[in-house]
Amino acid sequence: MEGSEVVQRATALIEQRLAEEEENEKLRGTLHRKLPMDMLVLEDEKHPGAQSQALQKVKGQERVRKTSLDLRREIIDVGGIQNLIKLRKKRKQKKREALAAAQEPPPEPEEINGPVDKEMFLKAAVEGKMKVIEKFLADGGSADTCDEFHRTALHRASLEGHVEILEKLLGSGATVDFQDRLDCTAMHWACRGGHLEVVKLLQSRGADTNVRDKLLSTPLHVAVRTGHVEIVEHFLSLGLDINARDREGDSALHDAVRLNRYKIIKLLLLHGADMMAKNLEGKTPIDLVQLWQADTRHALEHPDPGTEQNGLEGTESGCETPQQVLAQ
Repeated sequence: MEGSEVVQRATALIEQRLAEEEENEKLRGTLHRKLPMDMLVLEDEKHPGAQSQALQKVKGQERVRKTSLDLRREIIDVGGIQNLIKLRKKRKQKKREALAAAQEPPPEPEEINGPVDKEMFLKAAVEGKMKVIEKFLADGGSADTCDEFHRTALHRASLEGHVEILEKLLGSGATVDFQDRLDCTAMHWACRGGHLEVVKLLQSRGADTNVRDKLLSTPLHVAVRTGHVEIVEHFLSLGLDINARDREGDSALHDAVRLNRYKIIKLLLLHGADMMAKNLEGKTPIDLVQLWQADTRHALEHPDPGTEQNGLEGTESGCETPQQVLAQ
C-alpha cells in the first residue's frame, strides 16, 4: 500500500508540473496567434500590452524558478525519472491526437442543394469549403460579397491560408486590393495569418505590397508586429521601403523593438533600417530599448510575489538582448 501511495503522489506531482509547463507554453504563444477577424482593433495589434505582460512575467521570475526546481527534485526523488518520461510521452500523445481531431474539418457534402446565401459563402471561405464557394459563384454571386465590416471572402481565405479558394475567387473577378472598414486588404490579412504562399499569390495577381490601413501601416508593419519572420524576409527581399512610417511615426524597427522581436530586429538592421529615425513622440528605436531596460530593472528590483509567470516573452537562451542587437 505504501508503495502504491508513493507512485500516486509522484504521478500527481508530475501531472502538476506538466500542466504548468503547458500553461506557460500557451502564454508564450499568445502574441503569435491569429487575431479573430471580427474582434480586430488595429490599436490593440500595434500596442497589445506585450511590454506590460513581459514585465509582469519578470517580477515573479526568481520565485517561480525556485518553485520549479524544488518540484522537479521532488518528482525525481519520489517517482523516478522513468515515470516522468512515460507520463510526459503519454501527455504529448494525447495533445497531438486532440489537436489533429480539432483541425480535421467536417466533410463537404457531395452536392450543394438549394441556394447558398452570403453568410454561407463567407463562412465557407473561412472553413475552406470549395464546393460552397463554387455554387455561390455559379449562381451569379459576386466574388466581392462582403460582411458589415466590408470583409470579403478573399480577406477571410487569406487569413486562413486557403490557397485554392483564393485562386478560385481571384479567377472569378475578386478585387485583390479590396479594403475593409479598417482599410485592410487581403495582403494585410495574409500577413496576420502568417501565410507566405498567400502573400506571394496575391503579389503575383497585382496586390499592392505598400498599401496602408487606417493606422497607415504597411503589410511589413503587420508582419513585424505579428512576428512572422519569413514574410518579413520576403518583403525585405523585394526592396520595399524599410523605414516607412505609420500614423504614429513608427517604422517597422520601432515595432520590432517594442515587441522584442529579436530575429526581426537583426533582419531589419542587416537591410539598412534607420536606428535613429524618430517617431511622433521623438523616440528612436534605441530610445525604446533604453525605456524597456529601465522598466525591466524596476520590475526586477520590486518583484511582486503574486505573479506566477516566468521570464520575458521572446527571450531564449543564446538569443541576443535588444540592446546587444542594436549595438551590433
